[in-house]
Amino acid sequence: MARLFLAGLLFSTVLLAFCNANKKTLVLLDNWSLRETHSIFFRSLRDEGYELSFKAADDAGLSLSKYGEFLYSNLVIFAPSVEEFGGGLDVSAITNFIDNGGNVMVAASSAVGDPLRELATECGLEFDDENTAVIDHLNYDVSDEGKHTTIVADSEYLLDAPIIVGKKSPAPYLFKGVGMVADPDNPLVLPLLHASSNAYSYQPDLPVDDYPLAVGTNTLLVAALQARNNARVVFVGSLDFFSDEFFSSSVQKAQGGKKYGKAGNQELALNLANWVFRSRGVLRVGEVKHHKQGEKEPPQAYTIFDMVDYSIEIEELKDDKWQPFNGKDVQLEFVRIDPFVRTTLGNKNGKFHTTFKLPDVYGVYQFRVDYNRMGYTHLFSTTQVSVRPLEHTQYERFIPTAYPYYVSAFSMMVGVCLFSIVFLHFKEESKEKRD
Repeated sequence: MARLFLAGLLFSTVLLAFCNANKKTLVLLDNWSLRETHSIFFRSLRDEGYELSFKAADDAGLSLSKYGEFLYSNLVIFAPSVEEFGGGLDVSAITNFIDNGGNVMVAASSAVGDPLRELATECGLEFDDENTAVIDHLNYDVSDEGKHTTIVADSEYLLDAPIIVGKKSPAPYLFKGVGMVADPDNPLVLPLLHASSNAYSYQPDLPVDDYPLAVGTNTLLVAALQARNNARVVFVGSLDFFSDEFFSSSVQKAQGGKKYGKAGNQELALNLANWVFRSRGVLRVGEVKHHKQGEKEPPQAYTIFDMVDYSIEIEELKDDKWQPFNGKDVQLEFVRIDPFVRTTLGNKNGKFHTTFKLPDVYGVYQFRVDYNRMGYTHLFSTTQVSVRPLEHTQYERFIPTAYPYYVSAFSMMVGVCLFSIVFLHFKEESKEKRD
């Protein structure tokens, strides 16, 4: 009993250490006053269990790794105007951090510098030029100073992806910052929040002489990227989006409309943070089983036409606990080179199961579950098995469809026998020879 208690205590300690390691977060700031002006957001992250380390973006001691190991799992960059990161940190170091599974949240502004612009380009996004802002002459807030850059983005412009953005707030969102456009050839970019069809991105103090970089709904306010290694990156074009002022202020369109006592920024910001830091939308594979129907252990090799039971357990991370995944669209493929069987798995409390008949083609196959849905980590599981042909004792001895041929063959044999008997035993009477 004591050993079991110690083992359980050790497992709990390891699990807690793992969760804490995944919540180590480096926050880079333009200036230390952001800790006060954005205190609600940072306090919300601490309440969620994130371990925040604040540093200036140009700190000479900046480093994401030490002795080949990354010191943090998450990176928050609230330094839009930085022209050069300090220490050993640069754009290539950040992209290497992402390539190794790190998560990054970036907040920009109209004063966005070259490092963040280069980082966005690496992730399939493009910020508009410096000193530009998203302008909307019809959907701006009553608090706007006359340039129509404090825009109101309705929740209907939010991507329909609850696992990323959470439940849509009835209140609209306040935004003041730079616009983005996505690379149309990059399928990994997710346009989370876009502007209205009347918006465009340009310098507010200049007449519009050139065609703007971003116009209408192509103007992205919030965008995300989930890399193929499941690393996540979120870009928000407004540093003010996370400010205490925008979190707590009321919102109302200056051209008329309903007044809301509080903008939806705080709820959306926390949902984005939980998603990008992989506290939600994370899946993992548990136990995988396969065997012939009616048996319990997998055979050394299957035989064509066997009925096979397959099951896989899938869990989802919720509130720092692994819970059964309740998805209804997980599919199994039985693949040699191409899929021979594709079927949807039934879900019973996180255990996905199906029974199917093996094809009549032998070879080396894989049970493959490849689940890739927006907002969730890519789940991939393969199990290799062999399928052999029938043994000589397993073939049918009499095929029902061949019965007519059997009858015809035996009828010919009977006919030959009868003919032989008649031919051998028939004696023709001899005729007397006449003189």
